[in-house]
Amino acid sequence: MRIRIVDAFTDRPFSGNPAGVLLLDSFPDDHWLQKVAAEVNLSETAFAHPLPAGGEADWALRWFTPTTEVDMCGHATLATAHVLHTTGRATGTVRFAARCGILSATAGEDGTVTMDFPTSALTAVPTPEGLEKALGAEVVSVHDTAAHVGDLVVELRDEATVRALAPDFAALTRLSRRGVIATAAAEQPDRGYDFVSRGFFPAVGIDEDPVTGSAHTALAPFWSARLGRDELTGFQGGARTGIVRTRLRGDRTLLTGHAVTVVDGELHA
Repeated sequence: MRIRIVDAFTDRPFSGNPAGVLLLDSFPDDHWLQKVAAEVNLSETAFAHPLPAGGEADWALRWFTPTTEVDMCGHATLATAHVLHTTGRATGTVRFAARCGILSATAGEDGTVTMDFPTSALTAVPTPEGLEKALGAEVVSVHDTAAHVGDLVVELRDEATVRALAPDFAALTRLSRRGVIATAAAEQPDRGYDFVSRGFFPAVGIDEDPVTGSAHTALAPFWSARLGRDELTGFQGGARTGIVRTRLRGDRTLLTGHAVTVVDGELHA
């Protein structure tokens, strides 16, 4: 069985966010899928299989962290689309049936993939007790991302504060349903990005996710409202980093990035 590891939201190996990708004939039982994801031990492993022609989607798609299945994942969707396009299994736009609805991914002539995801609704909430201590930073504002994602978007004072975070992951586990996205405006937008972020997801077995596509379905409307533009570029990460281009279209958000296959091997299981 073929297994690939793809670095997503980057155009060079050993950067961005790595995801496992397995293209199957059908989904085996959930226990096997979870065991494979635990063995791969990346933030997400994607499993996909083709669907009958003529339906609303071309492929079924699921995502697993090392400990649980998740409802939405951007970087592993980008990785899956990249594999489909580079192996000739898909051309143009591919549609995925996933737990969060129908998603699409379109290959560009420049080698990028643009994904169409639901925009996450943002609700301003009071700063949860213990959040500032868990992050080790003063909080400017907090927004809940509601049903689609289940993260807290936490605005911090500046880019340097986001980059310097060293959170208490055990404390963060108790503060959100899925994760905490720390963000701030770019200190120097002429460097090619408009905002920065880091994503912490200890509640689903991932202390820090290098580049979280799904988080940008919330970061896009958050920063578009503040910066007055529908098209923005986000820079995410700590030790590993990547770039996500966003375009806000009302209840849909377009996420664009590159991807690179770094491992192409055989799974014996």
